[in-house]
Amino acid sequence: MKLSTVLDHIDSGHMALPEFQRGYVWNRDQVRGLFDSLYRRHPVGGLLVWATESMTATHRGDGALAAGVVKLLLDGQQRMTSLYGVVRGKPPKFFDGNALVFTGLRFHLDVQSFEFYQSVKMKGDPRWIDVTELMDKGTAGLGEFVTRLTAQPGLAPKVGEYVGRLSRLLSITDVDLHVEEVTGPDKSLDVVVDIFNRVNSGGTKLSKGDLALAKICAEWPEGREAMKAKLREWAKSDFHFNLDWLLRSVNTVLTGEAKFQHLHEKSATEVQDALARATRHIDTSLNLIGGRLGLDHDRVFFGRFGVPVMARYLDQRQQAKLGPMSEKERDKLLFWFVQAAMWGRFSGSTESFIDQDLAALEGEGDGLDKLLEQLRLWHGGLRAEPGHFTGWSQGARFYPVLYLLTRMGEARDWGTGLPLKANLLGKMSRLEVHHIFPKAQLYKHKHPRPEVNALANFCFLTKDTNLDITDRLPEEYFPQVEAAHPGTLASQWIPADEKLWKMEHFRDFLEVRKVLLSAELNRRMEELLHGDNRWLAGPASAAPTAISGGGGITSEAEETEIQALNDWVESQGLPRGVVSYDFADLQSGEQRAVFDLAWPSGLQVELSQPVAVLFDEDAATIRLASEAGFRCFTETNAFQGYVQKEVLGGAAHA
Repeated sequence: MKLSTVLDHIDSGHMALPEFQRGYVWNRDQVRGLFDSLYRRHPVGGLLVWATESMTATHRGDGALAAGVVKLLLDGQQRMTSLYGVVRGKPPKFFDGNALVFTGLRFHLDVQSFEFYQSVKMKGDPRWIDVTELMDKGTAGLGEFVTRLTAQPGLAPKVGEYVGRLSRLLSITDVDLHVEEVTGPDKSLDVVVDIFNRVNSGGTKLSKGDLALAKICAEWPEGREAMKAKLREWAKSDFHFNLDWLLRSVNTVLTGEAKFQHLHEKSATEVQDALARATRHIDTSLNLIGGRLGLDHDRVFFGRFGVPVMARYLDQRQQAKLGPMSEKERDKLLFWFVQAAMWGRFSGSTESFIDQDLAALEGEGDGLDKLLEQLRLWHGGLRAEPGHFTGWSQGARFYPVLYLLTRMGEARDWGTGLPLKANLLGKMSRLEVHHIFPKAQLYKHKHPRPEVNALANFCFLTKDTNLDITDRLPEEYFPQVEAAHPGTLASQWIPADEKLWKMEHFRDFLEVRKVLLSAELNRRMEELLHGDNRWLAGPASAAPTAISGGGGITSEAEETEIQALNDWVESQGLPRGVVSYDFADLQSGEQRAVFDLAWPSGLQVELSQPVAVLFDEDAATIRLASEAGFRCFTETNAFQGYVQKEVLGGAAHA
């Protein structure tokens, strides 16, 4: 089939994209490579299409399908989207991606190469041909290009040669591609998706969640966009979730299970209703967690897989028409959420533990009590010990706990003396982490990085206060803070013994502050239980005796670099990674390390190698990640090269 015919079929609705296909992910190098191959008449691969009745076909985008049999692209989306975008000068109706990738393609008549427009290099040189303009004007417009070339001194003798090259470029759309069809009544969605995954062995495949969503969208075409709209809404409030997570919450509400295996058996109406219920319960959970616990943005929102369990619990209450939760019930639910997150309940075998907790909610008896009993049987005592604050870096599991104590309790800012409670700052007001003993001074005194970035050396302050303190030592600025705002130091669990404010007693300061922090945490947990302290009774679980949880973000500069890299990945049409990924033992949930940025299921979810970005980490952390099957990168350029060449480039014939 000629490429011009393919483009016409896309225009007429005879060829489209199946709903389960992901968006456009090519970059400019791949677009240039495609046109270079087509110009030189090199093979670019064939197309694989699913021939099916338009009445039952579920396709992407808002373009109408033609009547009768239509062809849905299984293999060839990236190539045909790129071709359409350049030749037509606009994206096809099924487009979902970055149109700048194929905007402004130019062809140089002398060197016969393709590049994207650069004003300084190309402006005023008629040999740089706008490919889209040429395709739009067609053969009839060749005279206009000839006139431009002839008018340029020194180019007239080569015009005949140029015309031949322009004609060759124009005739790209006459290139024939082999089109193979998948057709027949036995080609169900399951079969077609399996074929799709096989032919896309180097490209973007479908995860279990994608497959479940594809089946949902077969009956409810707007389903994917409805979910994406809700994800965008949460992202505006600085909570970044993905489709898989939301779909799992829908699944727990609808089926009472974490695994997707039964979701496809549900009707579109049931799924649509479950999405409305799930998102309402998630909103409730986020408001409770942000308002009562102060965990009001993504960087401190640990234990996110506890939310699908909370959504199921809230839905059960709603279905039973039990009315609003009491204050005690609300706080007990939040107690469970914090405890599950604190001890890494969902950091190991996520699906298995979600299923265990969902099962605990079923049957007779108090569902919350059964959840807490199951958590205690799994972890042991739920009371915190000073050793639990031994971790270091912003990725340590108790980093969000420190933020929670700051927002939930009586902590005050050292510059203004004002409370740092969530309801006084507004949902999007983020505090800055402050090193109580400044990093520069600690490194100067030869303290190792785990001590410099120990949790007990962190507190949270407003930005202005953080800037004002700069790198002064506590023995210098603590007396000034206390004189201006008495009691403010104690509100942030600073030891009263002034001897501990001196550099030579830094390690003693850490140990004493860990005692104060653990006591405050237990007090806040008791507050959530409203006197029902049986869940905190008994011996506490063993606490680490040394610095644990290697790796993790240790500075604002590093955090900024990580966030920028995550934004770049998203701009490539790929899923965002997990910042400060909690790498834990699969069964015990014990934190073994923190990876700065990770894709534990791969950049192609569940179908490619896990990836970890580890900036400035020690050899032990990198070795641990490698032994766990992660492909590790320690530099931004190396990681971006991997994404472009092996992830996106792997789809070169997609």
